[in-house]
Amino acid sequence: MRRMLFVLAAVFATAALAVPAALAVSAHFNSASAALNADGTLTASFKEAGLGTNQVIDYSLTANGTATYVCVNKGGSNPSAQNKATVNGPVSATGEFSSGKNGNVQASLKVSPPPSNISCPGGQKLQLASVGYANVTLTDTTNNISVSLGDFSSGCLLPTVRGAC
Repeated sequence: MRRMLFVLAAVFATAALAVPAALAVSAHFNSASAALNADGTLTASFKEAGLGTNQVIDYSLTANGTATYVCVNKGGSNPSAQNKATVNGPVSATGEFSSGKNGNVQASLKVSPPPSNISCPGGQKLQLASVGYANVTLTDTTNNISVSLGDFSSGCLLPTVRGAC
């Protein structure tokens, strides 16, 4: 009977020591935001804590992208409606970061607009006229934690190009 009590006490003591260690890891985003860049890309910056020491954490940034591309001639104009196209599609970026000794990750991920589906005639250059990102979501895929960052729209990126926007 004494031996059984000793074994039970050892089991409970081990469990009591393991529970605080398990509770110490509680992944959560301290901050997460996104911003459009002048080139039409979108950068999400974030800080996540409660990850545990020296853990490798995988992230994904996803959105529905919409981009309008135009062909611009040497005179600085978009000469015809045929040289303008809007494309839609999913965009994403992934990254892998270490939590280090403090159990935090502070990093950023960047997505680009969906690619163009038009080619410009000779003497004209393809340019991005506007871009939008909807349902922007950052996910810690290791711990299955997501945060919605909202929707972003650039407006006209080529205000001096006639016919671009």
